[in-house]
Amino acid sequence: MTGETLLLPLSVLVLVGFWYGCFFLANHEIRAAKAAGGWYEGVRQVIAVDTELRTDPPRFPWLWLAPALIITIATVVIGVISYPSMPDVLAVHYGAKGMPNRLAAKSIGTAFSLVFVQVGVTALLVGIAAAILFRSRPDIDPAHPAGSAQWHRRYMLLGAKALLGLLAMIDLAMLGSSLLMWTGTVTPWAPLMVALPILAAVAVAVVVFAGNNRASDEGEEDTGLTHREDDKYWRSGLFYVNREDHALMVPRRFGLGWTLNFGNPRTAMILAGVVALIGLVITLRFAS
Repeated sequence: MTGETLLLPLSVLVLVGFWYGCFFLANHEIRAAKAAGGWYEGVRQVIAVDTELRTDPPRFPWLWLAPALIITIATVVIGVISYPSMPDVLAVHYGAKGMPNRLAAKSIGTAFSLVFVQVGVTALLVGIAAAILFRSRPDIDPAHPAGSAQWHRRYMLLGAKALLGLLAMIDLAMLGSSLLMWTGTVTPWAPLMVALPILAAVAVAVVVFAGNNRASDEGEEDTGLTHREDDKYWRSGLFYVNREDHALMVPRRFGLGWTLNFGNPRTAMILAGVVALIGLVITLRFAS
């Protein structure tokens, strides 16, 4: 509304800060209530394990990766064919109204900047999908171990497929944005070509996850056991830090999906990959 681009990230930071302040107070009250009410007194805390995840692990859904690979390869091929006829000056960024607001001279780095982003995002999200399937800690309810173990397998596979579907939509958005840049097209719909595929994929993933976020006991007898109390590993209520836990990813305490174990050294590699990808985008897209 104001035309000041900087206000958008600042407003998001303010909202996130306000949200976390509310979460911190609520988390503090819950921990105090658990301690005062003796929630775990007289209750047997255990860790339930599905040993078949090692002897019979789930298969990686390679077919779900195919669309992302096809789109990325198509982007490369179209870019190589179109490179000689591209304008000498490329529009590398579009404003909210679809008008180019950043230009750069044609070069391999500029013209194929989004292709490099495609490759980086593909490698990163495929790695995370593999970590969900093979390096995440199973979320098995000790009260209903058999039913929750079966649900966890389905949920892991669903999570990997959803992530690969999101990857395909991100690559599709990069293809659309590249076509705009390569042809010099100016249209008010330019921002939507990037935003709509990604938002649609996120919306579908959230709906699917929300509909499968809880395991049903399916008539299984309650064992009377409960999860181990692990508040001490959740720093500030959000970040899981446990060096003794070898899992790279663990189930989120609330919401959907998984979060990283910041006590695992491999987490630093993932974060380094994210930082490198952001640095690549800044270097190729904004430095020019």
